[in-house]
Amino acid sequence: MKALYLLFRKHRRENITLISLRLWIDKVEYQCNLSVVSNPRINKLNGHSARVGALAWNGDILSSGSRDRLIIQRDTRTPAQQSERRLVGHRQEVCGLKWSPDNQYLASGGNDNRLYVWNQHSLNPVQSYTEHMAAVKAIAWSPHHHGLLASGGGTADRCIRFWNTLTGQPMQCVDTGSQVCNLAWSKHSSELVSTHGYSQNQILVWKYPSLTQVAKLTGHSYRVLYLALSPDGEAIVTGAGDETLRFWNVFSKARSQKENKSVLNLFTNIR
Repeated sequence: MKALYLLFRKHRRENITLISLRLWIDKVEYQCNLSVVSNPRINKLNGHSARVGALAWNGDILSSGSRDRLIIQRDTRTPAQQSERRLVGHRQEVCGLKWSPDNQYLASGGNDNRLYVWNQHSLNPVQSYTEHMAAVKAIAWSPHHHGLLASGGGTADRCIRFWNTLTGQPMQCVDTGSQVCNLAWSKHSSELVSTHGYSQNQILVWKYPSLTQVAKLTGHSYRVLYLALSPDGEAIVTGAGDETLRFWNVFSKARSQKENKSVLNLFTNIR
């Protein structure tokens, strides 16, 4: 587990931005210089009347969620008014959006403690889940089990809940003890990572479906608000209110490839 701290300076020359970086990884200093070409803005999308706190891409379709309680879907290849779809359902700010792996369904979470599932043919949600007791910001679709959706609740809820969107039925639930800020599934095994805020500011790795903890990662001193998975699916980077980015190796591709698998068992990806 490594912590990354960085400082940067920007120098502009015409349309090129030169960035000088100084990084400290495990107290070792590194320096590098980057040049970034500044391209002109290709589009500006209006429509929301309040801040936009959630975005989700589905090919050329961009979905945005706002404090104005709307979800707007736009095809970025066409003029905004021609391709715009407005999804009305949440009663408070939309704070989480995520498309399913097959690009057919959009899950949305809001400060109204509700989790909705939408398809591409209706302006009304096809499923509604109301079991969370706080805002739903953390949402993740399983890449291994078709229709399996995970969601995490805020400080008054603290739970990760699992839903079978094929039947509309709730499944497992685990109380994490802290606000759930982010969720992400491993690409290689049936495991899930969650990041947390008040009060423990930790990162947890879970097995599914047993929901046993594989790892507990600490280091951040404030809420872990941001999470991104590396392209190879083995590492994550987290960002927190303590103004640090931290890199963690949490998922092993090689380890998951050694598992014995049966086509008859839905959950053989667990290590």
